[in-house]
Amino acid sequence: MANEKWPVYGEITGPVVMIGFGSIGRGTLPLIERHFKFDKSRMVIIDPSDENRKLADERGIKFIQEAVTKDNFKALLTPLLTNGGGQGFCVNLSVDTGSVELMHLCRKLGTLYVDTVIEPWLGFYFDNSADNGERTNYALRETLLEERRKHPGGTTAVSTCGANPGMVSWFVKQALVNLSRDLGLDFEEPATNDRDGWAALMKKAGVKGIHIAERDTQRTKNPKPMNVFWNTWSVEGFISEGLQPAELGWGTHETWKPKNAKKFKKGTKAAIYLEQPGANTRVRTWCPTPGPQYGFLVTHNEAISISDFFTVRSKKGKVTYRPTCHYAYHPCNDAVLSLHEMFGAAGKAQPVHHVLDENELVDGSDELGVLLYGHDKNAYWYGSQLTLEQARKLAPYQNATGLQVSSAVLAGMVWALENPEAGIVEADEVDYKRCLDVQKQYLGPVNGYYTDWTPLEGRPGLFEEDLDKEDPWQFRNILVR
Repeated sequence: MANEKWPVYGEITGPVVMIGFGSIGRGTLPLIERHFKFDKSRMVIIDPSDENRKLADERGIKFIQEAVTKDNFKALLTPLLTNGGGQGFCVNLSVDTGSVELMHLCRKLGTLYVDTVIEPWLGFYFDNSADNGERTNYALRETLLEERRKHPGGTTAVSTCGANPGMVSWFVKQALVNLSRDLGLDFEEPATNDRDGWAALMKKAGVKGIHIAERDTQRTKNPKPMNVFWNTWSVEGFISEGLQPAELGWGTHETWKPKNAKKFKKGTKAAIYLEQPGANTRVRTWCPTPGPQYGFLVTHNEAISISDFFTVRSKKGKVTYRPTCHYAYHPCNDAVLSLHEMFGAAGKAQPVHHVLDENELVDGSDELGVLLYGHDKNAYWYGSQLTLEQARKLAPYQNATGLQVSSAVLAGMVWALENPEAGIVEADEVDYKRCLDVQKQYLGPVNGYYTDWTPLEGRPGLFEEDLDKEDPWQFRNILVR
């Protein structure tokens, strides 16, 4: 599928093993074919469902219908990842697979690795015996950081490299550079992984916080029937993260916390969580096309990693600056209705889960970006405004949401191939310019917008509210209570 229009970024000299072949896997496959040289006879796709198997069969790619579990992953994957020599690549796009343990195996074998989320083994998200703090993405991220401390350096493994987490971390850096220039700041752009430099720049720019602000307006031909959960990407993934506690990176400017907020006692302490599910927690945010909107404060790894990355500490280690950061997600209308139905039924998920593909959707876009707020220009949104129509033209098996994810996986793979001995890295730590250079061909318009909107605006005014009118960008004003 490679041709003059699509650059070939390099050669994968060993086997390619894709774990998971749902909506993101089937969208990523043609991008791998298009942009890399590799031995197709040594590519393997593993998934417990054979729903999309025909796409592998048509290409002559081996398909194994099996779940990757804690008990079988070493025996199953080791021969596949070492087949025929060279340096292989493991592309983990599955749910219910222990990312950190898979990463450890791959690095031990000298195999490159990429995933879109720090995924636990089956049962973690719905473990009634665990307290809510143990079911958080903060806890999952701490296992990754511990793995890196124990095994520094070595073969590259790019963690959490989808659209969000992933691409949005690259947007934050580009948005900060744009904002700093527009503010007239005197600065030199920090090196890729100069955490102190980037954090100092964000503090200098006066950014109080960041929303991962997203609006999915993709619509279907037919209305959603009762007792099914529709979404434009993995339903299982969305339900799992939606039933985790709402989490957010917690900024130093905040003067108020919800009564059900909890701190973490160990680790980076860059975040808090609420004793309520993220997909049942609403926040006020802003996107360019709809303007002001409600979003769900669904937990995501980037909310924690971005706040952590941009933390300023004194010489004695005390935190002197940190931005608040959280997801503010308005999914497609059918997914909102599905969530409403699910929580109305005491949180029990519908028996039928369905990802809306490019043939069922008629129009709409996924507007996904980062809203940097609280500075002298008030707020600045920067991101992708990809339409369904554009996604269809750019690559097969894609809706707008899926292409933003699969193209980020591609960018992470390119970076790993070009930096094969970088050890374990988060998306915040890779070269954002290189990754966006690879990805932008698939993102539709990528633009920045300033807005005068604040969370104090647009309220009915008929009811007394507990607001901070001195600082519009307090979480007190953002959280819908």
